[in-house]
Amino acid sequence: MSNVLDWFDVVQQVLFEAVVQPFLFNVGLGSVIEEAYDWTMWLLIGLLQIGFLLIVFGTLQRWRPVEPVIDRGQVRLDIVYTLIHRLALFRIVLFFLIRPLWDETAGWAHVMGFSPFSLDEVWPGVTDRPWMSLIIYLIAFDLVEYLYHRAQHRFEWLWALHAVHHSQRQMTMWSDNRNHLLDSVLHDSVIVFVSLAIGVPPAQFVMIVVFTQLVESFSHSNVRLSFGRLGERLLVSPRFHRQHHSIAFDVSSAGPAKGNNFAVLFPVWDVLFSTGHFDNHYPATGIHDQLPEAGGRDYGRGFFAQQWLGLKRMVGLG
Repeated sequence: MSNVLDWFDVVQQVLFEAVVQPFLFNVGLGSVIEEAYDWTMWLLIGLLQIGFLLIVFGTLQRWRPVEPVIDRGQVRLDIVYTLIHRLALFRIVLFFLIRPLWDETAGWAHVMGFSPFSLDEVWPGVTDRPWMSLIIYLIAFDLVEYLYHRAQHRFEWLWALHAVHHSQRQMTMWSDNRNHLLDSVLHDSVIVFVSLAIGVPPAQFVMIVVFTQLVESFSHSNVRLSFGRLGERLLVSPRFHRQHHSIAFDVSSAGPAKGNNFAVLFPVWDVLFSTGHFDNHYPATGIHDQLPEAGGRDYGRGFFAQQWLGLKRMVGLG
């Protein structure tokens, strides 16, 4: 692991000095050089993730697809969403628009005497075992993800944005990042504030994000695969998560689709809170009111249309 991290640092340094730094100086953005080094890290991580998706998950999708891909235009749109979120483009927007608010809030909390609570210090000796500490933080963040995901299906204004994600009828490994940008901002803000509150070390925060993103990409894959009766309750599988995206669930609901299988990493939360649905089916995906017999609601076929219609739904104009 040490050798891998050393290799990563070398590649990041080379990419930053050869490409990113000269570009910023040429366009007059030399004032953000320090932050740009972090962007380079996320850019490199994103490139590695995309390569992993193409080689590993792409192979699995060709091996055992749940369904043939018919609407390739929507899959290409999901690839655009993935590039925006994984290649540091979205993080650049966060830096300029949202990070000042995060910094202001953190500064105010410090002035008020609040100090981060280091979750991994609850158990003696854990801080000396980085992998154990990482597992603890993964579990804590996954509980937050579960609760936030349930809120997205519970409150209509959040569902109005989250519906962009569920509107995909051809779910693939690229579909995880099909999200309304405002929804992503709200989600990431919650994650950042939680990480500050429980004292997550920066290096572990990066590992948590990377691991979570890869699992989410896999769980959205067009792969006919499950982990068995026990495994399905330990880690989210493509079959488990496809149940969450089923177009058939909660068809009588007049409001948000309440659904099931909200866990991002560990289905234990769905088991504990009785929201788990385990069976052998691989249902069609989408939102029930997209069906012609349910009204054929339009969620947009292009990036800007999806973003605009999401805002209209949120403010009640649609």
